[in-house]
Amino acid sequence: MIALSLAEIADIVGGRTHDIPDPELRVTGPVVTDSRAVEDGGLFVAFAGERVDGHDYAAGAVAAGAVAVLATRPLGVPAIVVDDVTAALGALARTVVERLGTAVIAMTGSAGKTSTKDLIAQLLSRRGPTVWPPGNLNNEIGLPLTALRVTEETRHLVLEMGARGIGHIRYLTSLTPPSIGIVLNVGSAHIGEFGGKEKIAEAKGEMVEALPESGLAVLNADDPLVRGMAPRTRARVLRLRRSGRCGSPGRERHAYGHRTPRFLLRTPTGCGEVTLRLYGEHHVSNALAAAAVAHELGMPAEEIALGLSEARSLSRWRMEVTERPDGVTIVNDAYNASPDSVRAALRALVAMGSAARDKGGRTWAVLGTMAELGDESLAAHDAVGRLAVRLNVSKLVAVGGQEAAWLRMGAYNEGSWGEESVHVSDTQAAIDLLRGELRPGDVVLVKASRAAGLEKVAQALLEGAGEGEAAAR
Repeated sequence: MIALSLAEIADIVGGRTHDIPDPELRVTGPVVTDSRAVEDGGLFVAFAGERVDGHDYAAGAVAAGAVAVLATRPLGVPAIVVDDVTAALGALARTVVERLGTAVIAMTGSAGKTSTKDLIAQLLSRRGPTVWPPGNLNNEIGLPLTALRVTEETRHLVLEMGARGIGHIRYLTSLTPPSIGIVLNVGSAHIGEFGGKEKIAEAKGEMVEALPESGLAVLNADDPLVRGMAPRTRARVLRLRRSGRCGSPGRERHAYGHRTPRFLLRTPTGCGEVTLRLYGEHHVSNALAAAAVAHELGMPAEEIALGLSEARSLSRWRMEVTERPDGVTIVNDAYNASPDSVRAALRALVAMGSAARDKGGRTWAVLGTMAELGDESLAAHDAVGRLAVRLNVSKLVAVGGQEAAWLRMGAYNEGSWGEESVHVSDTQAAIDLLRGELRPGDVVLVKASRAAGLEKVAQALLEGAGEGEAAAR
């Protein structure tokens, strides 16, 4: 963060200083919410969570080098006291970004935000210092923490913005107003909280409403709900299509190979062949959005294509592919799941397993709960189970309670009557089953909503997988 005095910070956030001997002392280190991550000169933000109260760790944070604590009450250590820590953190981020004038690129969508953010960040890093969040810090706490990492040298700030209701993205864009805004898709993620896809589209469209007239809205024209957001913005609109005659810098000719997508990227300044290192055809749309941003900021087509071809996954448990020494491939995509992302992952599994099937290998879909679907939950889980059968996935392992039973029911009703599908009660049961059944050449996809904890299955199957090239893949 740019160096600010404690007096300046107190004024920005509307706070009161307590036990601060020198208000002109500056914060020169990072702003953190975890006392274990404190560095000399940093600012510790104390949140009172459901299980842990950060105020209890304030003294330890100061002892570890924090200049002060942002808190809701005096703590006997240097502190800036505010009524609302979340609002104060947001106000601080807004001021820092405004003062520096850093170019802000923000994206939203029901799926693909984190992967697209990682692609954009890697492209823009070729042109100058770029800040982006690790993982998916896309809410009212994670976003300002990321924004506060910018310095005078930062050229680009790349952010993803999530929403669980109307007004959420509007608030996030007020903290870090974007000059380029991207809407990837409108799917069924959190549909139980929103009450329908139209409401999700209303919320996601707040991204383009926040753009200035001089800005750029990048819209996925293959999604009709996203395409319909164009009238909601004052900014220029760039419509992306994976095929057709849409006049966008991201138009492409798609040819899906054995494992990773390949396509021809066409821009007004030239063309370039792209071979992604990411698994799954759905990443083509993410790559096109990244290409559109890079083109807007002056990168030629050849460099964009090279950057996309060299880019890798930066966030864990998202189509994280590891080949074991015995020839079994584990695809850990267990960070989160929605009906749209599960469908995409299943298609990627089938593509990855096509060669393995010729050699006797099988495809395994180890799936768990897709959360926050509300009244749509039964139909959504049933549909995923049916899709696994239609795609000819060799084995479906549904893990968990009622939702997993619905997955298995969908597969059964679609014609999976034998041993092709099974319902197990928990992650340990899935681990035991797979350890006894897997054989060389098998490809195993593990995916569910975060709360299901299915990453434990992938991790257990990789224990003792070894080091070197196979593990690195």
